[in-house]
Amino acid sequence: MSTPSYALRDSMTMLRRNLKHAQRYPSMTISVVAMPILMLLLFVYVFGGALGNGIGGASAANGHGGYVNYVAPGIILMAATSGAVATAVSVCTDMTEGIINRFRTMAISRGSVLTGHVVGSVIQTMLSLFLVIGVALAVGFRPHATPLGWIAAIGLLALLAFGLTWLAAAMGLVAKTVESASNAPMPLTFLPFLGSAFVPPESMPAGIRWFAEYQPFTPINETLRGLLMGTPIGNSALAAVAWCVGLALAGYLWARAAFRRSVQR
Repeated sequence: MSTPSYALRDSMTMLRRNLKHAQRYPSMTISVVAMPILMLLLFVYVFGGALGNGIGGASAANGHGGYVNYVAPGIILMAATSGAVATAVSVCTDMTEGIINRFRTMAISRGSVLTGHVVGSVIQTMLSLFLVIGVALAVGFRPHATPLGWIAAIGLLALLAFGLTWLAAAMGLVAKTVESASNAPMPLTFLPFLGSAFVPPESMPAGIRWFAEYQPFTPINETLRGLLMGTPIGNSALAAVAWCVGLALAGYLWARAAFRRSVQR
């Protein structure tokens, strides 16, 4: 069997291990899924009337569903970022509880450990996304996407989840405790708040508006909203893909370097 075949086999073994952990200890997965759903219900049923009237033009442009059609893509995007916390915690747990030292004594591909974490987390994140989309549809979200638009939207979310998962894996590797690992990815989860997820950047004060327009999640959110609701995307799609690829590359290189340092200790 060739070296790539061994690496693939070991990665699949680590993937099964991580999925088994998620199945046996579902509390983290449940909390990751629950937060976007609670935010969706909060913004639709508590803040929806005031915010929908405040952005009347944007809300009306999204059709009969009103504000829920405007905010749902942002909540779906937020769900794609939520899995980063679980990834950082699971990686840090492996690093601090000694299982990595055990793996070092075994004839397995070293990269398979991180690969199993990343692929397992992406699978869990995508499953949680489908659940959040289902709840959004239940509360009145009415997308106008074509089948091709849905495929493109899911692909964009998968690419974003992949990039953020590598970043979270790197954070878990460098964290000293599980508590610090759980806190490190939190800014990624809430960064969509400072974008176009809930209100248009045009309604924000000048400094915050500038940040909202040029941070990575705004073009990603505008691309997702355009794919699902049929609104203009413009140059946002190119910027969104570039940000996702950049996050994935930066996270992979950081995680690889951090893992090599941990192995050499």
